[in-house]
Amino acid sequence: MEVTLDKTVIQKGHPTGLYVLFFTEMWERFSYYGMRAILLLFLIDNIRGGMGLNESEGAAIYGIYTASVYLLSLPGGWIADNIIGQRKSIWYGGLIIMLGHIILAIPSGTGLFYAGLCVVALGTGLLKPNISTIVGELYPEGGARKDAAFSIFYMGINLGSFLGITIVGYLGQKVGWHYGFGAAAVGMGLGMVTFRLLGQKYLGQYGNEPKKADPSEVKSSNGNKSILGFLAFLVLVLATLQLTHVIDLTTAQGLAKGMGAIISLVAISYFLYILLAGGLDLVEKKRVAVLFVFFLAGALFWAGFEQQGSSLQIFADRYTDLNFLGWHLPSSWFQNFNPAFILIFSPILASLWILLANRNISLPTPAKLAIGLILLGLGYLVMVVASRIALTGELTSPIFLTFTYLFHTLGELCLSPVALSAFSKLSPKRYASQLMGIWFVATSLGNLIAGLFAGGFDEENVQNMPSLFQSVAYPSLAFGLLLLLFSKPLKKWMGGVV
Repeated sequence: MEVTLDKTVIQKGHPTGLYVLFFTEMWERFSYYGMRAILLLFLIDNIRGGMGLNESEGAAIYGIYTASVYLLSLPGGWIADNIIGQRKSIWYGGLIIMLGHIILAIPSGTGLFYAGLCVVALGTGLLKPNISTIVGELYPEGGARKDAAFSIFYMGINLGSFLGITIVGYLGQKVGWHYGFGAAAVGMGLGMVTFRLLGQKYLGQYGNEPKKADPSEVKSSNGNKSILGFLAFLVLVLATLQLTHVIDLTTAQGLAKGMGAIISLVAISYFLYILLAGGLDLVEKKRVAVLFVFFLAGALFWAGFEQQGSSLQIFADRYTDLNFLGWHLPSSWFQNFNPAFILIFSPILASLWILLANRNISLPTPAKLAIGLILLGLGYLVMVVASRIALTGELTSPIFLTFTYLFHTLGELCLSPVALSAFSKLSPKRYASQLMGIWFVATSLGNLIAGLFAGGFDEENVQNMPSLFQSVAYPSLAFGLLLLLFSKPLKKWMGGVV
């Protein structure tokens, strides 16, 4: 079969535009995951020029930053949908990210450092949902080929992650923290060069203009007023919670907990807004309801998965044998198991989905997400065993973290690219980037929980490690089994979209 994309034609394959987005995202993820690999270590380091925070404060700041990166995907999607389009959002977002990493590379006080984190978060929120949206637009026919495209795109994410963790992690831990932050800026710059030079040639008109509502949709596009009212409501709720002392925004931990409540409120309120005031028909409402279930599954999954940069990083640094042939490995390199396994298994699973589809065997999307959650839970059961060994005072074998990352990676491959594709397929067109942003809000909430969780890894609370890991394992397994049980009814609500 011949697939045509403007002037770009690839026989029995994918449009060249996919690979432009692949390499752009690869370098953006190089910068993000590379910097993230050393962020918590820098925050709690008091020997090599780090900030010297305690675990609870450092982990809370880590959680706030990683949560903000994904939370800002929601306004980033809205800006693209309504004002400047996906392509400009990606370009300006990338430039802002690069500026933020340059700020982080400058040895300075805490104020400038936190400003750099804010700038990176703002840029990522503008870029992240929109590049995924354009990937979806390259495949209007949908189907297994679109799932395969997202799996290929996901390989770019993880190739960038692998390179970033290896290079930035080494520079940060072995040379100097700010050299690592500087390398992240260089990576983002390479991504922008790729996008600028090749995007115009191979992406055609995709993403150049914001979405325009059809005449039949005018009744639902009170857009700006509704969004402003929605934001005003959230500000009012936040102010009320602060004034009544339900949350405390004056400390990192208090701010993180308050952010968790607000993120949850943002997501629930936004889904209600789309369902009740979005002008959707019955089929669209059912699909958005399914996306809400996927959102819950995603938030739970990322709450466990994203601990690779927080609690699992601390476990690698303090409780794992890092000696390899007489050389002390950078503990951040353990985070490379995830992208390495992704690169190994992603093409295998991408081919498997197509092979099954060609044989009229289709595993529904809810079942794939359920398997992802179950694999996550199994990975944390491995960490329960490892933490009990660590309590004896013995450094644990790297095998435990290796198998944990293997389970988590297989779970990620079952959940993340499939969920990205599902949000692209099921979202009403006029809300495409906004709902893609909502998926990243699930990641935001998970990152925040992961950061708060790592605050429990205080040296004075070592005895709590097994129970902390159990608190992730059991809910993941339970929700995964529940989702598996209801996969057929959810598939019906998807209206024929697998």
